[in-house]
Amino acid sequence: MERRSGPRCANPEELRKNELVKITAQSESALSAPRGTTRHRVLKYVADHGWTTSGRLASEFGLTPAAVRRHLTSLEHSGMLVVRGQSASSRHGAGRPALEYAATAAGQEEVSHSYHTLAIEAVEALNLIGGEAAVTAFFEARFAAVTVRFNELLGLDPGLTEAEALSQALTEDGYVAGLFPVGRGEQLCQHNCPYPAVAQRFPELCSVETSVFARLLHSHVQRLATIAHGDGVCTTHIPGHLPGQDRKEDR
Repeated sequence: MERRSGPRCANPEELRKNELVKITAQSESALSAPRGTTRHRVLKYVADHGWTTSGRLASEFGLTPAAVRRHLTSLEHSGMLVVRGQSASSRHGAGRPALEYAATAAGQEEVSHSYHTLAIEAVEALNLIGGEAAVTAFFEARFAAVTVRFNELLGLDPGLTEAEALSQALTEDGYVAGLFPVGRGEQLCQHNCPYPAVAQRFPELCSVETSVFARLLHSHVQRLATIAHGDGVCTTHIPGHLPGQDRKEDR
């Protein structure tokens, strides 16, 4: 199975640079992308697909490179996108590396504002009725579909690792996940968060998600970065397993 199921995950320190992820309320409101415009469609494509180059966007929307760059520059200045140099592993040919863009938490919120407002109100109502325990139980139930698909994938392909199955299950649920080797284990990178505003208001969502990952992977995973925190990608470190370690069956 191809392990690079999504764009390369960035170093968490890169994602936390203030000049990339910190934005002001004034810039958010003044330079947002109106719905129905090409700029809004460009932002939504980046939010849905993760790290994206201007060349890919030009091909996708039939725009000139100059037109795409104007949209990307405006979205970056408004705090909707973060930018980095393309990794050496994903470059093709010689020359200067292309720039890659990803949506910030503000960018994610921009493309789905109405849904997030309703979702936050619903969870707040649940919190008033049942307290933190009810909110946690609701978030745990949200990941039931991912757990079911995770087990289905392992049953369909015995050669699939648990981490690979989780990455694929998350991608099918809209997270645009990728699995990448690091020095001591792997990084699970989610390039899209379906509800960053909810996670910002209720950090229990990220905590529950991390607990689900640890349970499915039978490992003490560590969350390094989250879109809800203002990072460009949700990044989870998965420690390496011992060679020949058997997969447990107590899911």
